[in-house]
Amino acid sequence: MSTVALTGYTPEFVERGYNNRAAVPDHPRWFAWYAERSAAARAAVSCHADLRYGAGPKETLDLFVPEGAARGTFVFIHGGYWRALDKSDASFVAPPLVARGFAVAAVNYDLCPAVTVATVVDQCRRAVAWLAREGGKHGAAPARIVVGGNSAGGHLAAMMIATDPATLGLDARALAGAVSVSGVHDLTPLVMFSFNADLKLDVDEAKRLSPAFLSPRSQAPLLLAVGGSETAEFLRQTWIQWDRWPRNRPAGAEAPLIVPGCDHFSVLAEYADGASALTRATLALF
Repeated sequence: MSTVALTGYTPEFVERGYNNRAAVPDHPRWFAWYAERSAAARAAVSCHADLRYGAGPKETLDLFVPEGAARGTFVFIHGGYWRALDKSDASFVAPPLVARGFAVAAVNYDLCPAVTVATVVDQCRRAVAWLAREGGKHGAAPARIVVGGNSAGGHLAAMMIATDPATLGLDARALAGAVSVSGVHDLTPLVMFSFNADLKLDVDEAKRLSPAFLSPRSQAPLLLAVGGSETAEFLRQTWIQWDRWPRNRPAGAEAPLIVPGCDHFSVLAEYADGASALTRATLALF
């Protein structure tokens, strides 16, 4: 692995900036909230569970669909630093969007260290391509797709904008946008992070997998959101992507969406509120 140092960064600084569980001591309360609200969502909304989009052990997705024809499809990719959590933790994202006539696909992927971050990126590409090809058979709307996610899922959503839409089985208009909530867009600091024992990134691979170091392959807008009470590094991660892809800013947006008072875990709960700024900004992409 490369041992190239990152200017001005130390392992201690990186740990403070990226260890969100340490930064938010009450994070177990939010994980319990995700689980409770997600279980309620699966009971209340029509769902095609564990649809297989690929051959990997976790290459499955849950598809929540409205009663009538879907107006579009929101593809949501969970976080967990590519090494933890599950699509079942994110079902609560679905009800407010389904109530407005949109299908919601919650995507699973294999976790590090069993696979690499690069493999996870490819799996998410396969998930979007499967929805474009097969989603209509299950109630999705493949002609209008927005891909979103939080934390590592935000990185994965942004990587879809850095992917040729044809690779995803989409024409330029079908990919309506992407949403990165508290996303990691510059992976190079993670080379010094304790979690890299699972991620196994070196500097070169981190750059190759960083949206901040790539050019967009789609003209679709990228909505960037972050909690106002997150660590300085996650605020930087949001602003660096805003600066790097100016042509992919949502129409009328003058800055990323900074959600006041929210930390890395509470900001995602904004999706449970159909009237929240995050939900409204996501719907506007369609």
